[in-house]
Amino acid sequence: MTDTKFDVVGIGNAIVDVLSNSEDSFLKKHNLIKGSMAIVDGKTAETFYSFVNAGIEVSGGSAANTIACIASVGGSGAFVGKVCQDPLGKVFTDDIRRVGVSYETKPDANGDPTARCLIYVTPDAERTMQTFLGACTALGPDDIDERVIVSSKIIYLEGYLYDPPKAKAAFIKAAKLARKADRQVSLSLSDQFCVDRHRDAFLDFINDYVDVLFANEDEIKSLYQVDGLEEALDNVRGSCNIVAVTRGSIGSVIVSGEQTYVLAAEKVREIIDTTGAGDSYAAGFLYALTQGKDLEMCGRIGGILAADIIGNYGARSKNDLKSVLDKRLSC
Repeated sequence: MTDTKFDVVGIGNAIVDVLSNSEDSFLKKHNLIKGSMAIVDGKTAETFYSFVNAGIEVSGGSAANTIACIASVGGSGAFVGKVCQDPLGKVFTDDIRRVGVSYETKPDANGDPTARCLIYVTPDAERTMQTFLGACTALGPDDIDERVIVSSKIIYLEGYLYDPPKAKAAFIKAAKLARKADRQVSLSLSDQFCVDRHRDAFLDFINDYVDVLFANEDEIKSLYQVDGLEEALDNVRGSCNIVAVTRGSIGSVIVSGEQTYVLAAEKVREIIDTTGAGDSYAAGFLYALTQGKDLEMCGRIGGILAADIIGNYGARSKNDLKSVLDKRLSC
């Protein structure tokens, strides 16, 4: 095995998160279902973008959030995802590089505008999202650089990328290159509705390529079309080496072979915004895994970073995450 440059390379949708404080009355006025995520067209995205006072604009997308978090705790990360050569594309590029992530995907000069996710955070910390995928869908196999894949210990793929056909082809190319180079492949199922759309393809992909699988309780139950978590875990055992299932305020459960680790949720001082909690859990878990930690510690570090982000507004922590980890782990 050749030397590696990165702990983790993430491949996913390059999205600018636009977060704004909103009232329930705003959601009701515009017929937005609280807590939902809707895919919208460019015109709708522009209209609603004009409605909100953008409190925060940062590089986002599930895998991008995870890689940025890994960089923030001292890991090395790279990201592959497509933006347009436009103002929001520059926001994404500058922001993700600022946190120490290597990002070299060539922007699309003539295609759709850069993707954005409008996130309306209500006073109860619930988030309602409208996502315009835009340039994300232009990601294709030619954007996958073999040198980046083979120089990473783990590649991390977000399930959302399975929707656009070209992006799906990029996804599979990356997994094949990683497997050929004896690198680990990790996958996040991303969303229950995403699982519903691609269940059979996901099952095949997991069996063929995946070493580390991330899901929440609803997603893993949907994958196997069962009602109970235990039944889902029984089904997934043996399909991949490690499965980490997040359970919100309950905590998480990790299975590997016949071993099961049940972890309580880490304490949260104040719930401000749940944006990015699953992404941060995956970041902590993967970072710890690349540092040779045991699975129980991987889950604990994931839980600590998830608890931290819930106490922040948006998917990027304002805290020194290295210090957060040191303090929590010393208790």
